[in-house]
Amino acid sequence: MEEQETKEQGGMNDEEMRARVIELAFGGDPARFGEFCEVVRASVPEGTTVVLRGSAVTGERWDDGAPFDADGPGTSDLDLTLVGEEVLGCFILDGFYLPGVHTKPLSDKDPDIAPELVPLRERLVAMTGRPVNIQATRDIVMKVRGDWFGQPYLTLIGKVGET
Repeated sequence: MEEQETKEQGGMNDEEMRARVIELAFGGDPARFGEFCEVVRASVPEGTTVVLRGSAVTGERWDDGAPFDADGPGTSDLDLTLVGEEVLGCFILDGFYLPGVHTKPLSDKDPDIAPELVPLRERLVAMTGRPVNIQATRDIVMKVRGDWFGQPYLTLIGKVGET
């Protein structure tokens, strides 16, 4: 059996973050969470690390501290970040905050910035019954956000630092 690393972020380890995500975003059903991860794995370039950030991980919105789904079931979004060089090529130039390094989220606000990822996003929205935002970044950005700024993220696929 593979041993999982349990590093602390934002006062939680990976196991605690995973349990929170399954409870909040997947109705406590680990099988739904597993299916979500497998759909993502099958849809992103090999070697892409996939992390989940935001209120599904922390349990509250960053801007006002409101609990996950405070506005009703399915109202809180899932913030999926794809980490790696190849996946950045899925975004058009207007889809970047910092070209070649960090993208805007593929979302309702910017639905056309990553045409190759639109089918994945649509499938994940249908599976979860909630908005799903997909962003791409380089490894260094995730490390800075997590390790330096203390913004917790749950690694779903791969390992940050190995892309």
